[in-house]
Amino acid sequence: MPQISKKGNEMPASPIRKLVPFAEEAKRKGHKVYHLNIGQPDIKTPEVALNAIRNISETVIEYSHSAGNESYRRKLADYYKGVDINVEFNELLITTGGSEALLFAFQSTLNPDDEVIIPEPFYANYNAFAVMAGIKMVPVTANIETGFALPPVEEFEKLITEKTKGIIICNPSNPTGYLYSQEEMEKIGAMVKKHDLVLYSDEVYREFCYDGLEHFSAMNLKGIEQNVIMIDSVSKRYSSCGTRIGAIVTRNGEVLSTALKFAQARLSPPAFGQIAGEASLDTPKEYFTEVYDEYIERRNYMVGALNKIEGVVSPMPKGAFYTIVKLPVDSSEKFCEWILSSFDHKKQTVMMAPASGFYATPGKGYNEVRIAYVLKIEDLKNAVETLEAALLAYPGRVLE
Repeated sequence: MPQISKKGNEMPASPIRKLVPFAEEAKRKGHKVYHLNIGQPDIKTPEVALNAIRNISETVIEYSHSAGNESYRRKLADYYKGVDINVEFNELLITTGGSEALLFAFQSTLNPDDEVIIPEPFYANYNAFAVMAGIKMVPVTANIETGFALPPVEEFEKLITEKTKGIIICNPSNPTGYLYSQEEMEKIGAMVKKHDLVLYSDEVYREFCYDGLEHFSAMNLKGIEQNVIMIDSVSKRYSSCGTRIGAIVTRNGEVLSTALKFAQARLSPPAFGQIAGEASLDTPKEYFTEVYDEYIERRNYMVGALNKIEGVVSPMPKGAFYTIVKLPVDSSEKFCEWILSSFDHKKQTVMMAPASGFYATPGKGYNEVRIAYVLKIEDLKNAVETLEAALLAYPGRVLE
């Protein structure tokens, strides 16, 4: 029998997807499952992208350039210039989703056992990418009591050692919905410059900033232009998660040429995905206005309804479409499994992601879940009603 590798054993199961068997069993029982566990919006993908796939004229689906189709890269660079990120087409590389972009970034700039500081809670799959790259995530903890605000720079400084090579942020944040201000970004930039670190900035939720707040890109930080690697994706911007197209963007030519070697090894990004991604750049502004208004309505309903439930706490997200929610339970892991396997309300149940998987510090998030408010209001109302009923019935209910 073959032995499982050390990396294979260390590879974490996704807290977003690992409860899928329980959800599938609930569906077999005839229960409606509301999927609040995953950032899969029910917003329609732009028609221009769908039409581009429907009307493909190619008779052979060829490999593309390993960096992605030049026409797409040029058009994407124009998009970035339109949002005040001044880059050229040869300063970006098309990837198989934002996930591959971050993995290429890690592999191009880090050695095994290097350390990267990250505010937690963070997108759970960063842990997986760290295992793949053989590096260590060093967490600095943000707290629900402060709405998951960026911890003080002094807390980062305490963690910097000779092994520290970078800082990673997601702005706006998955899983908290926190939006870093320009002032906070500049503090991070000063720290990156002081210690000559790499700043990995995941900006896939750029379009989703609320309450009159604006996104400030790490690409616009002064004095660290060569230290910034931006991660991007079409998944959320165009409600096109299955397209699997992202980008790594950097003004550092050596980093990009190194990433290209990893890209060459996997040959090319998806052909159909690039066609859809390029066409998506022609999405009319009205689409984003409608989507923005829809998410504001969903956020306001969801957070308001959650906070009305006894013992439940949800900060108000300023971006993206997630919130980390504190529940009156002994264990969110147990509760999320129980609500799928042992509970239903009017033949309905809810799937959530236990938040412990979004922390690197053991014990953190034990009574928290990540909720994605990506469903229509009617579904969110049914989901909240079901969650409230479940919390009343749960044997491990704990009220402070």
